[in-house]
Amino acid sequence: MSRDTVVAKRYAKALFEVAEQEQTIMETEQELRAFVEAVSGDAEIRKFINSPNITEEVKLQVLANSFEGKMSASLINTIKLLIQRSRADLFEALLDGYLEIQEYKLGLAHAKVYSTYALSEQEKATVAEEFGAREHKTIRVENIVDPSLLGGLKVFIGDTLYDGSLAGKLDRLEKSFNRRV
Repeated sequence: MSRDTVVAKRYAKALFEVAEQEQTIMETEQELRAFVEAVSGDAEIRKFINSPNITEEVKLQVLANSFEGKMSASLINTIKLLIQRSRADLFEALLDGYLEIQEYKLGLAHAKVYSTYALSEQEKATVAEEFGAREHKTIRVENIVDPSLLGGLKVFIGDTLYDGSLAGKLDRLEKSFNRRV
């Protein structure tokens, strides 16, 4: 584990503990996710935050003006602290660490579900329910469309793959034939 990851996890743990005390765990996740997506998706914002020509005071003031009332004070303070310590490069790792702690504490798991078409909300709920029972966790489903599957689903939860895709079944069938020959 890199030093940056360890540092980011410390900040994430502190942020999670404050959110837990304030009973804003999910809201903090949504705000942090939106902030990280905004920063990572906009080169101008990254350039502004990382610019050595812009003083720390100006960066903090712009941050306060931009996000006051849109994000919790604890999240704004965490972001300010990272900027003050020249650790703005840890925003994504902060989100990853926060999600990891949140999933562990709340019994959540993230499932990447590959299918040949976009799943409806009802289908996602069914997948979440079925795999939640297997994993003994509440499953969050992220659907990724992959036409190469031919049919069925491929589900990744952590390091575990559940391959119920037609392509996977055909591949396993081919391997069993090759072993017999």
